[in-house]
Amino acid sequence: MTDTQQEAPERSRRSVWLALLPLIIFAGLVALFYRGFSFNRNLPSVLIGKPAPELDLPPLANFAPNGKQLPGIARGDLKKGEVTLVNFFASWCVPCRQEHPQLMKLGKMKGFRLVGMNYKNKRDEAVAFLNQLGTPFAAIGYDFNGRAGIEWGVVGVPETFLVDGKGIIRYKFIGPISPGDITEVLLPKIEAVKAGK
Repeated sequence: MTDTQQEAPERSRRSVWLALLPLIIFAGLVALFYRGFSFNRNLPSVLIGKPAPELDLPPLANFAPNGKQLPGIARGDLKKGEVTLVNFFASWCVPCRQEHPQLMKLGKMKGFRLVGMNYKNKRDEAVAFLNQLGTPFAAIGYDFNGRAGIEWGVVGVPETFLVDGKGIIRYKFIGPISPGDITEVLLPKIEAVKAGK
């Protein structure tokens, strides 16, 4: 066998590997992004069992669904005896858009209050987002600089907190809410908090 004959299969194998290399890199990146963007719902929160941070957040200015300006979040609002779900969201957040139909369902349910914290968002973009998708919230605090998110320990939106009627955080839900999460996780947690458990 001549040197030329031996080099031909080697070049052929090298060409195949070079052709496959971009596909292998792409598959690796897809796996990395999928793993990196999946939500770990079991991240502990040091705030569970502690009072919710008391902040005065202004309303989302000029957002008046049904002709009435929604209020912001004021100190003491979460201590008025009513169980409250506090949802951190943003218009730039794709998972927030995905979970929004579930929030609309939650907003129509009785026995608890649903409030929103608009997180690091431009006001006009937040208003457009809610005008397009609807608002499930009884109140919206405008957290334009992310300060409330820091106080609440938000690691990424969407995140939802369950607060009892005394203003104590009882549960933290990380990631977008799915239909199954409402019936299997959130409603049982709400009922347990209402029962004093």
